[in-house]
Amino acid sequence: MYDLLSTDYDRFVNWQARLSIELPFIIEKLQEFHARTILDAAAGTGMHAIALAQCGFIASGADISRGMIARAQSNATSAGVEIKFILAGFGNLALAFGGQSFDALLCLGNSLPHLLSQSALLGALADFSTCLRPGGMLLLQNRNFDAVLSKRDRWMEPQSHTEKDVEWVFHRFYDFDPDGLLTFNLITLKRERNGNWTEQHLSSRLRPLLKDDLVSALKESGFTVTSVYGDMTGSPFISETSSNQVILASRE
Repeated sequence: MYDLLSTDYDRFVNWQARLSIELPFIIEKLQEFHARTILDAAAGTGMHAIALAQCGFIASGADISRGMIARAQSNATSAGVEIKFILAGFGNLALAFGGQSFDALLCLGNSLPHLLSQSALLGALADFSTCLRPGGMLLLQNRNFDAVLSKRDRWMEPQSHTEKDVEWVFHRFYDFDPDGLLTFNLITLKRERNGNWTEQHLSSRLRPLLKDDLVSALKESGFTVTSVYGDMTGSPFISETSSNQVILASRE
């Protein structure tokens, strides 16, 4: 899915708006942990890592999608920053970075729910721990699946983008599967010069992570959970209404 999405991902995400909201919160937490070296463990097209590098941090990134890594490298070159982006998925980060110890690790954008079993989740968290120095910071951002599951909330707000005479509309929704997992669907509509719309449908399976379950998994993996927020501005987490589940933890 993400190799195919990589060419349009920076159209799907309004990075200027997103980073203006999220970056102050991220930097505040990095400063609290005296963090200088950062690994973005699901870097996508690299925009968080690039923004942090432009703010003076030493940023690296990894992603399991070859298309996303290629786009991240291109974005970093365009931004005039030097960042190491490596093709690597959860569970293989420590090996890919040769045992490098980071001050902080970010896993944003609802990435962890792509791990479809508890053993895969625990393996990823153990890998995160290996990548961090003792006392290092871990910041996770997922959808608030407590609310999604309780409300059976299928639909997310559409996104749109226009470049010259070309328009894109992105529709996202969940299917609630019988095995307790979700199917995340992304429909991309595109047209040129007010012509006919073309459609692309991509999907990926997700395991909805509830807040209490993820906190327990973090503790089992040797992390101390310091805070749980409801979004990337630091709002309190309210299980019934928060849009996100943002967890700040430190490696023991």
